[in-house]
Amino acid sequence: MLTVLLIVLLIIIIFLPQFWVRRVIKQYSQNIESLPGTGGELATHLINRFELKDVSVEQTENGNDHYDPSSKTIRLSESNHEGKSLTAITIAAHEFGHALQHHTSYKPLLLRTKYAHIAAIAEKFASIILVSLPFTMMMVKIPAVSLLMLLAGLTIMSLPIILHLFTLPVEFDASFKRALPILSEGDYLPEQAMPIAKKILTAAALTYVSASLASLLNFYRWLAILKR
Repeated sequence: MLTVLLIVLLIIIIFLPQFWVRRVIKQYSQNIESLPGTGGELATHLINRFELKDVSVEQTENGNDHYDPSSKTIRLSESNHEGKSLTAITIAAHEFGHALQHHTSYKPLLLRTKYAHIAAIAEKFASIILVSLPFTMMMVKIPAVSLLMLLAGLTIMSLPIILHLFTLPVEFDASFKRALPILSEGDYLPEQAMPIAKKILTAAALTYVSASLASLLNFYRWLAILKR
C-alpha cells in the first residue's frame, strides 16, 4: 500500500507542473488583434532594437520554443511565431531573453550550453551500463565490480536532473530580469495584461522543472527494473 501511495505521489509531483504549464500556455493563446505584432515580429524587433546582429528568428516545426546558442537562433512554434496572443508575445520575449543572455556572456547560460550535450551523452552511457549490468554480474561474479557499475550508472543517470535544477536560475533570469522589464518598459503589452505576462513567464521558466522531474521518473524506472 505504501509503495502504491509513493508511486501516486511521484506521478502527481512529476505531472502536475507539466499540466499547469500547458494549461497556462493554452489559456492565453487566443489571438488579440489589438496587439501591435506577432511573436516572431516582436523577436525580430527586439533583435534590431538591442543590436544583436548575429541573432536570427525562425519558425520551428516541432513546436518546441527555444533559443539555440550554437546557431544563435530564436526558434518559435507556429502558433507563437505567427500568433498575436499574450502567450506568443510573452514566449517570444522569454526566448529573446536567452539570446540577450548569450550576447552579454551570462555565465550560467554558457555553463548550461556546455554541459547539456555532455549530460545527454552521459545519460545514454549510463543506460548502456545499467542494461549490461545483469550480464556483467553473471560473467564476472564479483559483487564489488557489479556494485561499482551500479553506482556509476545511477550517478551518471542523475546528471540530467542535476543539470536541469542547477540551470533553473537561467530560466528565471530570462523571464523576470530580461523579458518582463522589456515588455513592461517597451509598452508591448497593455498594462492590465502584465500580471498575465508574469504568469506565462513563470510557466516558461518552469518548463525546465518539468523536464527535470521527467528525468527523475526515468531514474526511478531504472531503480524499479534493477530491483527485480
